[in-house]
Amino acid sequence: MTNLETPPASTLTWMHDGTERLTGLLATVDDAELDAPSLLPGWSRRHVLAHIEANARALGRLLHWARTGEETPMYPSREARDAEIEQDAGLSPRELRALVHDSAAELSSDLQTFPDERWASKIEARGRAIPASTIPWMRAVELWVHMADLDCGVTFADFPADLVDALLADVAETLTERGQDPALVLRPEDREREWLAGAGTASAVAVTGRASGLAAWVTGRGDSGARPVEEGTALPTLDAWR
Repeated sequence: MTNLETPPASTLTWMHDGTERLTGLLATVDDAELDAPSLLPGWSRRHVLAHIEANARALGRLLHWARTGEETPMYPSREARDAEIEQDAGLSPRELRALVHDSAAELSSDLQTFPDERWASKIEARGRAIPASTIPWMRAVELWVHMADLDCGVTFADFPADLVDALLADVAETLTERGQDPALVLRPEDREREWLAGAGTASAVAVTGRASGLAAWVTGRGDSGARPVEEGTALPTLDAWR
C-alpha cells in the first residue's frame, strides 16, 4: 500500500469501522478496567489508548505536511513520542476517553477535507518516503491491531477478512524489504492464496494457520495461531515489523 495516488475506499472503510468499533468497545469498559495490563509488555490499557489518540494527532501532522509542504513529522523524536504517551496515560479516565474520541474525529475531518490533488504528495514516516494516500491505511492498522492489544474482547479473528489479507500483504512486503531470513511463505488454511516474505523461495519456510492467526504472528502478537507446514520444523524468528 505504498504506491497509491488516492486512498482505496476500503482503507477509509476500515478506518471508520475501526473507530466505531473502538468507541463501542470503550463503552463496555469501566474506568477501573483501564488500569489493567494490556497485551503489550509494560503497557496498561491506558497506555494503549494514549498511543491510539497520539497516533491520530501524529497522522494529522503528516496530512498537514502533505497538504502544505511544511515538514511536520509524526513525532519530533521517539523520546517525545514515549513521553507524550506516558503523560496522556496518566490523565483521568474522562479526559483520556475524550482525547481518544476528539483526536479520531479531528483526523476524520482532516481526511474528508484533504485535497484530492495532494494525495500523491510524498511525506516521511518510520524512516521511509510514502504518499499521503497511505495515511488512512496506517490509521486502520493502528486502530484494529491496538484494539486487540487492549485485551477487551476483540481479537484478530474479529478483523474484517479483507483487512487481514491486506495486513498480511503489508507485513510480507515490509519483511521482504528488511531481508527476512529465512524467507517465509505465509499459507493460510482458510485462503486460496499465499504471501512470500523474504527473498527467494528455495529455502523458504512455509507457515500455516488461519489467516487471522498468521496476521497476529507476523505482527508480533503471539504464535499460537501459526505452525510450520512441515512437521518437526520450528517457527522462524521474525524480523521486527515496526
